[in-house]
Amino acid sequence: MLMLPSLGRRSFLKSVSATVAGFVASQANWQRVFAQQTVTINGAGATFPAPIYQTWAQEFGKKNPNIQVNYQSVGSGAGRRQFVARTVDFGATDSVPRPEEISQIESAANPPKGMVAVPMVGGAVVAAYNIPGVGPEIRLSRLALVNIFLGKIKNWNDPLLAGLNPGVTLPDLPITVVHRSDGSGTTDIFTTHLNAISPEWRQKVGRGSSVNWPTGVGARGNEGVSEQIKQIPGSIGYVEFGFAKLNNLNIARLENRSGKFVTPNVETEKAALARIKLDERLLGVDPDPAGEDSYPIVGYTWILAYKVYPKAETAKAVREFLRYGLTEGQSFAEPLGYVPLPEETRQKALAALENITP
Repeated sequence: MLMLPSLGRRSFLKSVSATVAGFVASQANWQRVFAQQTVTINGAGATFPAPIYQTWAQEFGKKNPNIQVNYQSVGSGAGRRQFVARTVDFGATDSVPRPEEISQIESAANPPKGMVAVPMVGGAVVAAYNIPGVGPEIRLSRLALVNIFLGKIKNWNDPLLAGLNPGVTLPDLPITVVHRSDGSGTTDIFTTHLNAISPEWRQKVGRGSSVNWPTGVGARGNEGVSEQIKQIPGSIGYVEFGFAKLNNLNIARLENRSGKFVTPNVETEKAALARIKLDERLLGVDPDPAGEDSYPIVGYTWILAYKVYPKAETAKAVREFLRYGLTEGQSFAEPLGYVPLPEETRQKALAALENITP
């Protein structure tokens, strides 16, 4: 064994200690630099949840200044296309992805690949209207709702509408239907309901993110439809409840499966959402929920994340943003016109985040 003189040993140990200390300091400096780097994650999709996603991005950014979240409200159809094309870090949709879309992501050879669907909040699609001189909550039966959007009821003083609303003076005013012009999960939720309650609608129009509307004018996004309703006297259109609330639009009471006329609110929307059964991917719909207290047109909205990301920091940032939305972020749901997730669904959504990896 090599024996160093006493002074040599001290010098050698001092040198080793200095080297180790320098390495540790270097590592600490590297970690501080990495922590200060800004990670940007980009998402795009549904207009339905845009107000709450943008609120989450802002509030999450205050707590995590090194993570920037950008969300583009472009419609569910465009969001799913961008997700499949891998041009975003997450997509957002109010309608269940089609099997071919899931297959494209699941079969990808290189990251990003695989799909994790995470329900974030629930909400209602409402029939909002602008009838001068008429206040909120006119009643629309299932037949009336379908016939308005088929273009068969053309005036607000139609006998069917007058009979549903005794005591309300409905004007001799043409009805203008406002619908989405872009691929939309809101459209999918709305037309899926009409498809479920009317054989005539099913035969003539059907359901989907985009359909051939029998009547009306188109507008992009929930924002565009809301604005058109505000501007056109005699108009009626379908929008997410939060947008109707934000724009102070009058909202119809709709007939549910039990024959009750129901106003959308947290209680009636929760009652309906409880009827939706989610599959193993946490996807599911109920186009006509049962229950006397159920509002008839509700759905979940999902964020689509990749199972595998090419960069560890991106995977972590996406996972932490979604975790925020499923925890602290749920408190913003009701004030913005959404419904927080049922606890069982929320816990399953949190567990699903563990499938997101670098």
